[in-house]
Amino acid sequence: MLSETMQNAFNSQINAEMFSSNLYLSMAAYFESLNLPGFAKWMELQAKEELSHAIKFYKFIDERRGRVWIRGIESPQGEWGSPLEAFEAALKHEQHVTSLIHKLVEMATLEKDIASQIFLQWFVSEQVEEEKHADDVVQRLKMMGGSTNGLLMLDHHLGKREG
Repeated sequence: MLSETMQNAFNSQINAEMFSSNLYLSMAAYFESLNLPGFAKWMELQAKEELSHAIKFYKFIDERRGRVWIRGIESPQGEWGSPLEAFEAALKHEQHVTSLIHKLVEMATLEKDIASQIFLQWFVSEQVEEEKHADDVVQRLKMMGGSTNGLLMLDHHLGKREG
């Protein structure tokens, strides 16, 4: 059975993952407005992935006989100054989510909740990957230095992302 402390923390994480999904969908809309369909596709797939993370927490709470509470989700930002600024915001957001996951691991350790610790290990690894992917795009955008051709090439590359 899931402790009330872990249940509440996991419910908060569901909310954070759903916010992440909305944020990336908002970024996809921003990229669509710039006629960058590859960037938009990358963000749409990211939005779906974040929603799947929320579902993982939902199912884990349910499997442990806890109660899921769906809360209101804050509206995400909708405009950025440039594709680089948007991806820097995505990277910063992933770093924030990483800190949330680490706090959950610490909490599960204090609660001596081995099942939650094991469950959270997947998210620890996932966050390493999430930060790397966002940072890779940030670094490429910085290397391009505002090159339109480079931006279009990167857009084409990002459009090849598979779900």
